[in-house]
Amino acid sequence: MLSATSEESRSHSPISEKENLRREIGVRALTLAILNIIVGTGIFVLPALIAETLGSASIIAYILCGVLISLIALCFAEAGSKVTVTGGAYAYIEAAFGPFAGFLANYMFWFSCVFADAAVANGLFDTLKLILPPFADGEFFRIVFFALLFGVMTTINITSVKNGIRFIELAAFGKLIPLILFVLIGFSAVSIKNLAWTSMPSLTGIGSASLLLFFAFIGMETPVTNGGEIKNPQRTIPRAIFFGILLVLILYIAIQLITQGVLGNSILQNKTAPLAAAAGIIFGKAGATIILAATIISMLGYIGGEILSIPRILYAGARNRQLPKIFSTVHPKFQTPVYAILIYAFLSFVISVSGQLQQLIIISSASMLLIYLGVVLSTIKLRKKTSINTGKTFRIPGGITIPLLAIAVIVWLLAHLSEKEFLYEGVFLSVFCLIYMVMKWVKKS
Repeated sequence: MLSATSEESRSHSPISEKENLRREIGVRALTLAILNIIVGTGIFVLPALIAETLGSASIIAYILCGVLISLIALCFAEAGSKVTVTGGAYAYIEAAFGPFAGFLANYMFWFSCVFADAAVANGLFDTLKLILPPFADGEFFRIVFFALLFGVMTTINITSVKNGIRFIELAAFGKLIPLILFVLIGFSAVSIKNLAWTSMPSLTGIGSASLLLFFAFIGMETPVTNGGEIKNPQRTIPRAIFFGILLVLILYIAIQLITQGVLGNSILQNKTAPLAAAAGIIFGKAGATIILAATIISMLGYIGGEILSIPRILYAGARNRQLPKIFSTVHPKFQTPVYAILIYAFLSFVISVSGQLQQLIIISSASMLLIYLGVVLSTIKLRKKTSINTGKTFRIPGGITIPLLAIAVIVWLLAHLSEKEFLYEGVFLSVFCLIYMVMKWVKKS
């Protein structure tokens, strides 16, 4: 609940407001959505990148990151069971700390996701060029492809949240089935000697590898933004987060062990496509094709999942009068935030065409870590708000021990950013603060 002195806080409640959205998303759908977003394109190249730093001891980074993301996931589960409106992390932060913190979280969230989506779209185009030579002929095909990609995704998600969920479920299964087959069949091709530790990695190496790998676990915050469309969120959100993170961790560890166990030292000669190289050994010539198809499906699923969920951040911001009112418009027939979806997809298309986004993706990831920090702090603050603790909600055991550990982890990860990345992050925060002050001045005027 917002400050009692705020006029905005009296006009709406960011805890459990009545919204004109249909609650269609259950535990299975939300779990698959979490899997779909987290298990993105990174897992198809990460085994080689982690092995380059830690060698056969790469499993240490996966276990460490699994513990770290679990701490943050517990905080998301508790906050999500208390704040059940659309908005996810943004709604949790605003409910705990008020409109200014919510404003910053809202802008940082969707702003970072636009650039991430654009990067994945460019990666998808580059992948398709391998099998569709005309795509490599010029800029025209690239622009047309991006227009079709975001146009189709927009249509799917505007016409019904069920359509968006069905696409996510199909993409998740289409991506996960080849990876599961890779794991189940791949164990027979693993050589134990390729997994033997030759030395214990340094703490610095573990820290660097974990920072890189941690970004592969980011994504659970996206599906929970559909809070206003989740059935029984007090029960569904904690369970879906638990199942999603557990399955991701098991899958990641298995993929790392099999890829390294099959390729051995040659994994470093296959940095661009280690899974495809391992699949070629496991399945024969069809192996690389299967993994290539899974990569394409993974990218499509990621973009579809983002366009399903992230426009709800714009919708929630407009509902709370922090963005233009048009973003809160719900389609009278389909009951989806039509203009929020249209604008978000259009921005993603524009940034996709511009390209050259590698540095911005790093900033996007840093922004998400700051949002994670806000959610963890919100978990502590929301416990003190008696007005939202009357119902049955999920509560992390052990008092504030787990949130405090999560804070320490996030600060430790942020400490690995370069000075230049810190500077960029400060510039973005300053710009968002300026926008907030200008908007507040205009409202008073």
